[in-house]
Amino acid sequence: MPAILITPARALAAALALGLAVPAALSSSALARSAGTERTLKAVDTDNDGTIDLAEAQAAAGKVFDGAETDKDGTVDAKELKGRLSKKDLKAADTDSDGTLDRKEYLALVEQRFKAADPDDDGTLDAKELKTPAGRSLLQLLK
Repeated sequence: MPAILITPARALAAALALGLAVPAALSSSALARSAGTERTLKAVDTDNDGTIDLAEAQAAAGKVFDGAETDKDGTVDAKELKGRLSKKDLKAADTDSDGTLDRKEYLALVEQRFKAADPDDDGTLDAKELKTPAGRSLLQLLK
């Protein structure tokens, strides 16, 4: 097997190629996440003011709850939530400790996450706030 000769020019070319490829990959991932945030914002923003208020978030969450609640027992469990919540978060939101969330518990969690995503406490979330970790955490419950 012939030896591969790494010249300074080849090393520089490889480094430049990697330097251009990595940011491009990261930005496409960030763009996809941003597009998903924008889509969810538009879907949840029923009054079309460019923001989500708590009532809009809870209305969307209610639809998600109804769709996830497949066994029609009035609660959702980890399986029905399909990864929207970690086991730890499910346990924390499960105020009656029955291993499931009823509609009231689910909506209380949505309210908690909404407030965490609203640092300026203006009662609405815009695209910028929804792109924060707290905003993304809320969006998991709305789609």
